[in-house]
Amino acid sequence: MNQFADTHAHLYSAKFDYDRPEMVRRAIDAGVTRLYLPNIDAESIEPMLALEAAFSENCFPMMGLHPSHVQPDTYEQELALVEEWLGKRKWAGVGETGIDLYWDKTTLDIQKIAFARQIEWARELDLPIIIHSRESNEECIELVKAGQDGRLRGIFHCFSGTEEQARRMIDLGFWLGIGGVLTYPKSGLAEVLRNIPLEHLVLETDAPYLPPVPHRGKRNESAYIPLIAEKLAEVKNVPVEEIARVTTANARRVFKDE
Repeated sequence: MNQFADTHAHLYSAKFDYDRPEMVRRAIDAGVTRLYLPNIDAESIEPMLALEAAFSENCFPMMGLHPSHVQPDTYEQELALVEEWLGKRKWAGVGETGIDLYWDKTTLDIQKIAFARQIEWARELDLPIIIHSRESNEECIELVKAGQDGRLRGIFHCFSGTEEQARRMIDLGFWLGIGGVLTYPKSGLAEVLRNIPLEHLVLETDAPYLPPVPHRGKRNESAYIPLIAEKLAEVKNVPVEEIARVTTANARRVFKDE
C-alpha cells in the first residue's frame, strides 16, 4: 500500500468529536500514517495533545498562533503561551502562523509582529514553520525573506499563488502544501503545478476544511489524501505511487523525520 503524510490537519477540531478514533483509523487504513497537527490558539492545545496521546505513533503536534486569532487585546498573551509551550517539550513544527487578509485586514500590523516572532522561534529551535498565507502571499514572502538566514524551512500551507510566487517560495527553502483545492476545476492550481517539480510539494488536507472532490461541501478528513494524490498524479503525468513516494519523503525532510 502507498504510504502518505498529511502535513496539515486539524483533527482535534470539534467537528470530529463524535467519531475521532474511527476517523484516524480510516486515515491509517488508507495509508495516511503520519498526521501533522498545527495549533490554532490557547483553546486548541488541550484537545490536540489528547489526540497525540491517543495516537502517539501517528499524530505529531505543532505549536503556534494562527493569524486569524491574532487580536489586539490577547495576542501578546497568546504568543507568551506559545513561547512557554515551545520550551516545554518537543514539537513537530511552529505553526500555524502567517498572515490572513481574507477575514481581517485591520490587524495586519500585529499579524506581522506575531508572524515575525514565530519565524524567530522556528529558526532558533530548528523547527519548520507552517505558513498560512490567505490573500497575503506577497506579505508572507517578504517576512520569510527578511527572516531567512539559511536556517529557516517550512511549508506554505494551502498554496494558491502564481507560478512566479511558487518559485520564490521554493527559492527561500520552502515546500508548497497541496490539498483538496487542487481538485476544484476553477482553482487554476493544476496549471500552476504542472511546471513545479514534485520535489517541492507536500500533501495536506486542512481537515475538516477544503475537502477534495467528490466530498466538496462536506467534512474533510485525512483519509482523503489519496484523492489529492491521484489528482496530482494526473497533473504531473506520473503514477500515484511516485506521488506517494516523493511527497512522503518531502514531508520527512521538512520535519526531519528521516
